Amino acid sequence: MTFKAEYIWIDGTSPTAKLRSKTKIITGVPAGLDALPIWGFDGSSTNQAEGHASDRVLKPVFTCPDPIRGGDDILVLCEVLNTDMTPHASNTRAALAEVAERFAAQEPIFGIEQEYTFFDGARPLGFPEGGFPAPQGGYYCGVGADEIFGRDIVEAHLDNCLKAGLAISGINAEVMPGQWEFQVGPVSPLEVSDHLWVARWLLYRTAEDFGISATLDPKPVKGDWNGAGAHTNFSTKAMREGYDAIITACESLGEGSKPLDHVKNYGAGIDERLTGLHETAPWDKFSYGVSDRGASVRIPWQVEKDGKGYIEDRRPNANVDPYVVTRLLVDTCCAALEKAGQV
Repeated sequence: MTFKAEYIWIDGTSPTAKLRSKTKIITGVPAGLDALPIWGFDGSSTNQAEGHASDRVLKPVFTCPDPIRGGDDILVLCEVLNTDMTPHASNTRAALAEVAERFAAQEPIFGIEQEYTFFDGARPLGFPEGGFPAPQGGYYCGVGADEIFGRDIVEAHLDNCLKAGLAISGINAEVMPGQWEFQVGPVSPLEVSDHLWVARWLLYRTAEDFGISATLDPKPVKGDWNGAGAHTNFSTKAMREGYDAIITACESLGEGSKPLDHVKNYGAGIDERLTGLHETAPWDKFSYGVSDRGASVRIPWQVEKDGKGYIEDRRPNANVDPYVVTRLLVDTCCAALEKAGQV
């Protein structure tokens, strides 16, 4: 028998990487990840090689059922390697794997809230031609054809993620017309990142069937309209057991150069979104607080009440690389907790 395997990878486009994919026909019975062959591609066409030495390697790292093609067909997320089998410079997963392994004993887990915006041609879905809709206010978690745009695509995407077995945990309409969110997690750093990349691919691919595009642009409409983020919820075993560890994690994110070290890696165009308006903190100032959506890092009120739980880093852009944001949070917070003896 034969089946189709859609090999998916992250390219080298700067400042924001794009997803690429192509189909491999495999003969035999579908087997596990280790049985999937490595493959290759032309890196000179994806900003990952020069033309005189353009071969790059695709190494499967995650696989799931293909909910669009169905049957025995699968999706295969890949790392990009050089031909000597070392990680390519664009391969941010490899660095996360090392950090996640180093701090595995602290059991870090993540939930990422992926916001995105649908576009119909050159305008956001729901925006009238040559003008603007009613101001923000009724769109967030709204209902009705006058306030909600693209729900059919959102539901199809949700179903596709569930059929694929991804750790998707919810959806909702966001503050701007045509803007939505899905959540992935809570799961481990590598799992949340792998699943989020595949969920993004499924978002683009699902919307394609409707003739609509989806963008992770952090400020898709200039002016008095909300941007799009990827709020990142994070905890370790110690944070899930006590409040002191929550405070240690928050304090570590504000120490020395850490605020800018994180922000500069939280997605291109972050200064356009983190302005201090529209439920954001200024990009160049760090703060944390309980139930404060205008802070860099929010401690949910329930966490303060329970004396344990998680924190929400509200700074990452919608276009952030999940491998990077999870690596930075694990590296910063887990190192601080280890130093404080709170592990």
